[in-house]
Amino acid sequence: MRHRPPGQGVNARVYDVHTHVVPKGWPDLAAECGGTGWPWLRVDSERAAMLMVGEREWRPIQSSCWDAPTRLSDMDADGIDVQVVSPTPVFFSYDRPAAQAVKVARIFNDLVLECAAAGGDRLVPFCQVPLQDPDAACAELDRCLAAGHAGVEIGNHVGDRDLDDPGVVEFLRHCAEVGAPVFVHPWDMPDGPRLDRWMARWLTGMPAETHLSLLAMILGGVFDQVPESLRICFAHGGGSFPYWLGRADNAWYRRGDLVRGRSTRPPSDYIGRFYVDSVVFEEPALRLLVSVVGEDRVLVGSDYPYPLGERPAGQVVRKADFLTDEQRGKLLSANAERFLGA
Repeated sequence: MRHRPPGQGVNARVYDVHTHVVPKGWPDLAAECGGTGWPWLRVDSERAAMLMVGEREWRPIQSSCWDAPTRLSDMDADGIDVQVVSPTPVFFSYDRPAAQAVKVARIFNDLVLECAAAGGDRLVPFCQVPLQDPDAACAELDRCLAAGHAGVEIGNHVGDRDLDDPGVVEFLRHCAEVGAPVFVHPWDMPDGPRLDRWMARWLTGMPAETHLSLLAMILGGVFDQVPESLRICFAHGGGSFPYWLGRADNAWYRRGDLVRGRSTRPPSDYIGRFYVDSVVFEEPALRLLVSVVGEDRVLVGSDYPYPLGERPAGQVVRKADFLTDEQRGKLLSANAERFLGA
């Protein structure tokens, strides 16, 4: 039985906008797409598998990645009615030729639809696109929306091209045109000996990557180029960006010759143009997040089913003493519905 949070009506649905899926197997990608070194799944038991990249063990996963009944049971335990189910970023394939990335996207997008269908209307599928080719990305998004996907997950950069790259901006304009919500997730993090200990790439690299890409959206002039109708959400509470917004504003005013880029206004003026999820784990961090980006722009996200995610999903939002019941209802339900266009 799913419990209702304070301030939620009996018909309100609680959303988790940040979860991932790995299908239980897929075709041989080398045979289907060409190239080598593709992800594949080594199934070790009914409930456990190893996600491989070439011959390298990349991540152990459990049946919660692919099994809808397990996922729905966990959602019930956490008080979550609806999950947005997105691809795991290792499948993005932005570093490969566009023709290969198109084929991979089609394979996994169709498999994600199958995974989501097993959960009925409680699992909302997001697709992936070959972002290195804007025309192909727009075409794949259109195909997926027609097939039943509700939005798209993208990585935060394509090689050395960030979200202010003209091709990415073209794709984002298309998302605004067709009304597709966009979820931005870091995927290819900095590497090196100093980051190879303690999961430092995940603990420092992921927040930094999202921070950089939000700056690219602002200082690169993207928010000045795309319609305000674009609904875009950044994972992991926007990374380190909310904490350092004041530093960005200070630099914009004091070193505008280097910092302003293509932006027409200081960074803080673009608050309200994007959403962030709530995966920040502690109430003080959530308080800062709500204070900086606003109570209408934070959505519950968990990073389910991975170990660095929040379980129970949404617990920091539910327990936060500084939130009123009305604010809590926004974070748990209303904001996600607006983001999804539900």
